Amino acid sequence: MIDGTHSVETADAMRPLFFISDLHLNDTIPRTVAAFEHFIEVTANGADSVFILGDLFEFWVGDDVLKPSVAGPRAAFVRRMTALMHTLSERGIALYIMHGNRDFLLGKGFMRAAGALPLPDPFVITAFGTRIVVAHGDALCTADPAYQRFRRFARNSVAQRAFLSLPLTMRLSIAERMRSNSEAGRMRPAEAKYDVTREAVAQLFKRTDTHTMIHGHTHLPARHRETDGVRWVMPDWELDHGEPRGGYLRVDAEGIRALPLELE
Repeated sequence: MIDGTHSVETADAMRPLFFISDLHLNDTIPRTVAAFEHFIEVTANGADSVFILGDLFEFWVGDDVLKPSVAGPRAAFVRRMTALMHTLSERGIALYIMHGNRDFLLGKGFMRAAGALPLPDPFVITAFGTRIVVAHGDALCTADPAYQRFRRFARNSVAQRAFLSLPLTMRLSIAERMRSNSEAGRMRPAEAKYDVTREAVAQLFKRTDTHTMIHGHTHLPARHRETDGVRWVMPDWELDHGEPRGGYLRVDAEGIRALPLELE
């Protein structure tokens, strides 16, 4: 453990690592879902590991939605996506999933069903001789104190238990309202406070003794040369509305590369 972070060595020095984030999967975006299916079934073949760094789902209100007794298209959808991800472990490909700001309630039941291992945020890996700190990215948006207060509350175990004790239908209703408010907020011009701050980035580099960072959350994909290292920001996935976007990072012996989605 490194001052609040965790560190692992990658399993196979010859096979690449793939990183994705911010897919916001739900049953209303069929093209984006199809791209994810293709990524899992085809693109990920030959990878050592797949890392999903948060916001895999548009929202997650509890692992009980995976129970076969829960009816409805949304429950059927998440069960299908979870079974799809489990095929990675069946093919010998490790799957690691980090909580995002939309799906921080993904629990042990989901991880078991998906054949995934949970990643703390932040997390340090050593890949091809390079130490890399990975994060969802929302904790780095320190210019937005209101959100940081909400984040601390939402990640509190007592608050989570209280929410999960509500009936599933009520939790889904609350999530839908929050989703609608979020969609309305996207219509506003982008503000600097919703991006990461240089101070938070510098602190994370220093705290983890790293010089390479990978994160998502901001939906502003880029490769930034920071004072203390290189910061890669991954894209969100959106193939159903507006200009198509998406992609993934490949880490191998040649370094880190941003690659477009391979669509059928």
